Amino acid sequence: MKNNFIQRAITGVIFVGVLVGCILWDPISFTLLFALISALTIHEFGTIVSKQPDVEINKPICMLAGIFLFFGFAYLGVMPRQTEVLIPYLFLILYLLVSELYLKKKNPLNNWAYAMMSQVYIALSFAMLNVLAYHSTGGSSPYNVQYNPILPLSIFIFTWINDTGAYCTGMLFGKHRLFERISPKKSWEGSIGGGIFSVIAAVVMAHFFPFMSLGVWIGLALTVVVFGTLGDLTESLLKRTLGIKDSGNILPGHGGMLDRFDSTLMAVPAAVVYLYIISCF
Repeated sequence: MKNNFIQRAITGVIFVGVLVGCILWDPISFTLLFALISALTIHEFGTIVSKQPDVEINKPICMLAGIFLFFGFAYLGVMPRQTEVLIPYLFLILYLLVSELYLKKKNPLNNWAYAMMSQVYIALSFAMLNVLAYHSTGGSSPYNVQYNPILPLSIFIFTWINDTGAYCTGMLFGKHRLFERISPKKSWEGSIGGGIFSVIAAVVMAHFFPFMSLGVWIGLALTVVVFGTLGDLTESLLKRTLGIKDSGNILPGHGGMLDRFDSTLMAVPAAVVYLYIISCF
């Protein structure tokens, strides 16, 4: 148990260090890191679903599509309205659909469904980090676009604080199960505790980064808490359905990429929608 704790701690420190460092360093390191993460997560997803009978998705093309989508959104962040950059992605999606005509698989419907799920559930969610990272100040010139690493980083900060706060609060006070059928260990008390810690973190973020008001920061934190928890439960349901404990073993002591980014996959799109709605008022 001690060795496992040390392994988890070392992996966690390296993981957080690389993630935070690449987000803060510059747009290039941010883009390269998450394009790689998208590809690895899609590969892992393809591996676990392909263990089912009559499922064999085209992992290389799905991974390439995920990379193209992330690069495409990154380019659109710098050069708004240049939507032709997404044409290669559309060709890859068409290939995934049309290729099943010739592969003669037993159940092509399963392959289509899981291939498209890899794009909607994983690739699109990561690509939307670019919507948070780039802010146009007017016009389509790259000189009118600003890279703001704090906003995408805040999603991970709120997620980590929520997870830690929920775990500690749940261990101390947890009595009422949140969703026992899917995740027996999660409690309402833990979720509320994680939300309180996240709101405190939002107050700190508002103090040091006042480009958004306190109310907007708190709303963003609560959005991440709610949809991050739902994302965690969604991945738990996926694993239970597939009959697996961890999605992979790429991160020693922490499982796979899906295990680490399950909350993020739902929190990022929800955060984008929340900020869009706020901007309309």
